[in-house]
Amino acid sequence: MALGVASQQLDLLDPVSRFCGETLPANSIFAFLHEHREALFPDGLFTDLFAAVGRRSVPPSVVATVMVLQRLEGLSDREAVDRFTFDARWRYAAGVGGWDGAGRVGFAHTVLVDMRERLRRSDRPDRIFEVALDAARSAGLVGRRRVLDSTPLYDAVATMDTITLIRSAIRGLLAAADGELITRLRAVLSSGDDYSSTGKPVIDWDDKTARDALVDSRARDGYALLAALNGLTDLPEPVVQAMRLLATVLG
Repeated sequence: MALGVASQQLDLLDPVSRFCGETLPANSIFAFLHEHREALFPDGLFTDLFAAVGRRSVPPSVVATVMVLQRLEGLSDREAVDRFTFDARWRYAAGVGGWDGAGRVGFAHTVLVDMRERLRRSDRPDRIFEVALDAARSAGLVGRRRVLDSTPLYDAVATMDTITLIRSAIRGLLAAADGELITRLRAVLSSGDDYSSTGKPVIDWDDKTARDALVDSRARDGYALLAALNGLTDLPEPVVQAMRLLATVLG
C-alpha cells in the first residue's frame, strides 16, 4: 500500500468548516487540530510506513488526528470511525470538511488497526504521541507552569486538566479490553467512577482538599489497573498501547 496524501484545497465555502470555524471555541481541541494538523502530522511523517507504489492509503494525517481524538475520548476503533463519519467536529479537526465535497466520507475501522501495526513495526512506534506531547509542551500545557502560577485559579484549572488526562487514559484502556479482561479490570476500580462519560466529576473546584482527593482516587484507579495487567502475556496490542499511555500519564 502506498502513502495517501490529504488534499490541501479544502473549500472555504464548505458548510462544516464554516460552521465549526464560527462556533467552536478557539481553545477547542478540534479547532487546535484543524489549525495545526498539517504541521503536527504531515503525511510525509509516515512515509517509511508505506510502499513506493500500490493502492493509496487513507492519508496518515487524517488517521493520526482520529487516533488522537479516539484516545482523548476513550473510544473503540469502531466508535472512533463512527465519530469521524458523523460528527462535524471530528471532520473539521481532520480537515476533510462536509459529506458532499471532495473530502473523505469515512473509512473502515481496520484502518486504525493497520496503522497501529505499521507504527509498531517501525523505528518510531510512538511518533504520534511524541509529536502531541511536544505540541503540549510548546503550548505551555506540560513541563512549565503558566502565568497564573501561584493563584487558586491555576491550581483548579491544572487539576481539571489532570483529571481529564487520567480519566481519558483509563477510559481508553477499558475500551480496549473486552470479555474476561474487562471484568477483571473493572473489579479493581475503587473510586466509584465508571469512566463511561467524558465529563469531569462534579466537585467544588475551589476546594483544594476536594481536588486533591479527586486526583488521588482516580490515580489509585489507574495504578490498580496497571497492577492488574502486570505480568499478563499475550495481551491484545490495543490494550498494550492503552496501558503504556496510562502509565505515561500517571508518571
